[in-house]
Parts: sequence; structure tokens; C-alpha cells
Amino acid sequence: MKNQLFTPSVTPPEQQTVALWFVFRRDRLLVLEQDQDIRVPRWQTFSESGLPMIRQHFLGTWGKHPCYSVETVEQGNPPTGFNFISLRALTLELSHDLFTLAGRAIQILQWDRDHQFCGRCGHAMQALPTERAKRCPSCALVSYPRISPAVIMRITRGDEILLSRSAHFAPDMYSVQAGFVEAGETLEETVIREVQEEVGIQVDNLHYFGSQPWPFPHSLMIAFTADYVSGEITLDQDELEDAQWFQATARLPKLPSPMSIARHLIEDFLAEHR
Repeated sequence: MKNQLFTPSVTPPEQQTVALWFVFRRDRLLVLEQDQDIRVPRWQTFSESGLPMIRQHFLGTWGKHPCYSVETVEQGNPPTGFNFISLRALTLELSHDLFTLAGRAIQILQWDRDHQFCGRCGHAMQALPTERAKRCPSCALVSYPRISPAVIMRITRGDEILLSRSAHFAPDMYSVQAGFVEAGETLEETVIREVQEEVGIQVDNLHYFGSQPWPFPHSLMIAFTADYVSGEITLDQDELEDAQWFQATARLPKLPSPMSIARHLIEDFLAEHR
């Protein structure tokens, strides 16, 4: 799931050219809706937008285009033809590369907004010129963009796959299990613990599947496959509304976005059994 065209950097080009601008109002991205296609703005400078800027970061280069992330104020109308749309709502609308870049952009903006001051001594932080980091000039604490590792696992029992739904999912949607890594845990230990806690079963034969950055919020999803060993489904009612075994040949419930690694795990299972 690698973005083949993108080269990250913190140093913008000396000569200003037409760039891609990922402009956010909190979690809403500025996009152009044109001929049933959704695009991000392409301007030479942000001033062409007519919007005020709170903060800006150079992201790197996508193909030949420099890329910038910008946070703007809540007030004011967007440029003609543009709208601010929730990034989550755009998972089915943007290409994989653009969605990944937009996810990178919003995470860097959130990190900048949340780390204006040192968490140790309260002094104003200063951006470092050669890396994506901030340093406190008073106590030398260095802050990097936050990344929260989480495991996501496909559990199978022969030709059956375990799918569950959380209360915060879209209506009728089911997915594979997932959970955040705790301090001091290995990824494998997290898989075993999360499965036991959420659905009360034991698994083994863990295999790495892949990974995906996921900006809801600042997560790095590390995917595994695992085999059922024993136990009956016992739900953690605080985490899940339902969990069921589904046969590969049966009609499945509504599934996560094709953009997500959760969907890739499920589609890979279906391809093996159909």
C-alpha cells in the first residue's frame, strides 16, 4: 500500500511552482467537485485561495508537484467551486495516493497545533529546520509527530471469518478486530490480548499481513492474520455490539472502505475461499 509517487521532505523548493494544497478546517478538507471527480486545489501560492492561514507545512513532492498542508480559520466562504468535506467521508472519493497524502497532511497539522508549547516546562516550541520535529529552547525536549501503533487482525476458522461491529461504526457495518498497542507490548502480544479481551477466544499461527497509516487519529495499523484455537465468543460490551462467524460463501454484511487495510484483509480471505 505504498505511495509510489511521493517523496517526503521538510524543505520546500526554492522556485515556487504549481503545488497541491491540502487545506483543512479542523478535519474537513478543501476539495473541488467537478465532473463527478473530486480534487485538491492546485495553486502556485496559497494566497490564490483568498483564505487566511493559521499554519503551513511543506510535505514533500508528489510526482512533479510540491505538496503543502495548511490549516485555515473556521469562518469565511471557500473559493468558488470548492467545499470543505470531512476527510473520513472522502475515503471512497479520493484516490489511494491522495487520501494517504491528505492523512499525512492532517496529522502534521494536528501535531503542530497540539505542540505549540513544551509539555515539560511550558516554553514555546521551535521548529527544527532539517527534520519534522520541534525543540524546546529552554529544556531541549524534542517533539515528533505522534504515531499510535495499533494491530488489526483477521481471525479465521477454516472457511469462516470472525467479523464484529462497534457502536461507532456506520449502520450495519462489520469489520475485523483491532486495538492499540500498550507500552511494553510486542505486536503479537497485543493481537492475543485484544482478541481475548474483545471476543473471549484464543488464537495462534500469527502472520504479518501489511501496514497502513490511518489518520483517525494518527494511527499506524499493523495487520496480522491468525487462526482460531478455542473458546466461545464472549463480547466486551464496552467495545463491541456484536461479533459473528461468517462463511466465505455466505452473504457478508456491510464492510469497511476499500481504502482500508481492514477491507484488504477481508478481500484476501474471500479470494482464498472462492
